[in-house]
Amino acid sequence: MPLSSDPIWYRDAVFYELHVKSFYDSDGDGIGDFRGLTMKLEYLKDLGVDCIWLLPFYQSPLKDDGYDISDYYGILPQYGTIDDFKEFIRAAHSKNIRVIADLVLNHVSDQHPWFKEAKSSKESSKRGWFVWSDDDQGYPAAPIIFRDVEISNWAWEPVSRQYYWHRFYSHQPDLNYDNPEVREEMKRVVRYWLSMGLDGFRCDAAPYLFEREGTNCENLDETHAYFKELRNIIDREFPGAILLAEANEWPNEAKRYFGNEDEFHMVFNFPLMPRIYLGLASESSAPIINIVDQTLPIPKTCDWGIFLRNHDELTLALVTDEERDIMFQAYAGNPKMRLNLGIRRRLAPMVDNDRPTIELLHGLLFSLPGTPILYYGDELGMGDNIFLGDRNGVRTPMQWSYDRNAGFSRADSEQLYLPVVINPNFHYENINVESESRLPTSLLNWVKKMIRVRKKFSDVFGHGSMEFLEHRNKKVLAYMRRLENSGMLCIFNLSRKPTYVELDLSRFRGLRPIEAITDAKFPQISDRPYFFTLPPRAFFWFNLKLDDGEED
Repeated sequence: MPLSSDPIWYRDAVFYELHVKSFYDSDGDGIGDFRGLTMKLEYLKDLGVDCIWLLPFYQSPLKDDGYDISDYYGILPQYGTIDDFKEFIRAAHSKNIRVIADLVLNHVSDQHPWFKEAKSSKESSKRGWFVWSDDDQGYPAAPIIFRDVEISNWAWEPVSRQYYWHRFYSHQPDLNYDNPEVREEMKRVVRYWLSMGLDGFRCDAAPYLFEREGTNCENLDETHAYFKELRNIIDREFPGAILLAEANEWPNEAKRYFGNEDEFHMVFNFPLMPRIYLGLASESSAPIINIVDQTLPIPKTCDWGIFLRNHDELTLALVTDEERDIMFQAYAGNPKMRLNLGIRRRLAPMVDNDRPTIELLHGLLFSLPGTPILYYGDELGMGDNIFLGDRNGVRTPMQWSYDRNAGFSRADSEQLYLPVVINPNFHYENINVESESRLPTSLLNWVKKMIRVRKKFSDVFGHGSMEFLEHRNKKVLAYMRRLENSGMLCIFNLSRKPTYVELDLSRFRGLRPIEAITDAKFPQISDRPYFFTLPPRAFFWFNLKLDDGEED
């Protein structure tokens, strides 16, 4: 089946984030690879995935799980070869699945030949590819991102005896984008991978490319200008490919990355994600309503990328201290669950594996404005391991079966890149693809069904307007998604107790709410207030249709 020619295909898509090493090991070395990923494409097609987002697979010493790149043009040998990559892309496209990959523009590994050459001498031809200083006092307004482990954005280099600039780990020196050679080299990287069939990039750490004194070195005009250059290359040379920005910024700054429909096609909605959980913790719709109102409108051909969890900690950088305390108390009572002002947990354990809460969260994910992005294994309710270092607790092997190593690998268990989850509440013998595929009521089958329902109404969910409905019960979130003559009424009980809500739907009188998941018919709308009762953490999607006069 050929890929859709729709230039804004991403507005109707469901994305799925995965790490090649975490998905399936085809050769028994304990590490997932491209051949293994290719073997599991049918699972992703059956799930309903339209686009795979790959975490970094490039050559790397793996001090930061591949975000420390030592060769932009090579694949880590454990993951396979360039031919394996090309075959994976071909196979994915044959199943009508697109593939985007992480592009780490901001920094490289200190093991990259560019940096090794640059630090060898102040006269090195690559010296200007990085940012150097005789002292560590420059750009003082730039905050330290990994404050748990770094004390400065400058690191001393003893060979050439100067400090170099790094916004992330000290083993990841920042590239100098004031150097035109650097800018052109990264354009070559973009062309290289897109020419092999990749469908776009998730651009890591987008706000940080340039540095200027007197600023926090984020979201600078020069950074936006460079991404517009990349977008121009893609539009001219690789139509249909996309750019997705990782910009953990407040809505007014995040929206700037759309440009005038000439910068990023998509931007992650970081402000929304923690407020979904805050709304649940406080049993209040206000945090969600307030932030969604700030994120809209956006340019017509652009879209937010919305998500519940991903490979990093659940960042709480965009909440107040009071809100952060509420989140820590609700979702991260053990200090080991916290990292870098965030929560390093998977979705299911973070909400105590409460099925109604997990379902409600997906109901929000699939109906709020934006393209939903799933994190591998969350469709199963996979657990985490908070006793693994850094972010590794949420990056354990995919759980395929109740066989050894969760069916991920034939290797000895000691060889696995990380151990599988054996916590009794989330043990892989219970939570795995094979077992859940057989059980009609499993979370996996429920998520599949919800994806099918979303696709059935993809026009209104992918392109429709958003309107919150006013009512008195703040524990209930209610909104309309509308497109031309189509309308979806979405109602969510954020409370752990049963509740009710009365809505003024009189402008839709004569229409009948049809529950979108089961096609159950509700009473026709009239001029009177419409009364709904909701169990704890329950939600409804209603398709509003002309009354056919028939009752169930």
